[in-house]
Amino acid sequence: MLEAPLEEVWDSLTDPAELAEWFANDVELELEPGGDGVFRWDAGEERRAVVEDVEPLRRFAFTWEDGRVSIELDEVEGGTRVLVTETAGAGWSIALSLRALAFAHA
Repeated sequence: MLEAPLEEVWDSLTDPAELAEWFANDVELELEPGGDGVFRWDAGEERRAVVEDVEPLRRFAFTWEDGRVSIELDEVEGGTRVLVTETAGAGWSIALSLRALAFAHA
């Protein structure tokens, strides 16, 4: 939970310069369904994203490579609850299944 009003948290998360403060080193984001985004890290990694949906003051979600990121906000007593959910593609499921299989036979 963040001890800040919902509107302030939303503004911070949807302003690319502020989003870059905690999510990546540089962010470009068109916050509308179908909008393009680019997230860059100092190590040279870059991820391109597409905004899936936006519900102002409530949530937004985007997809990138083989995953999806959803950021949801809820106003609670004393501030705002932020829930960030990232789901990975099938590659991780396969890797984890193979890892479990390897440990089972070790």
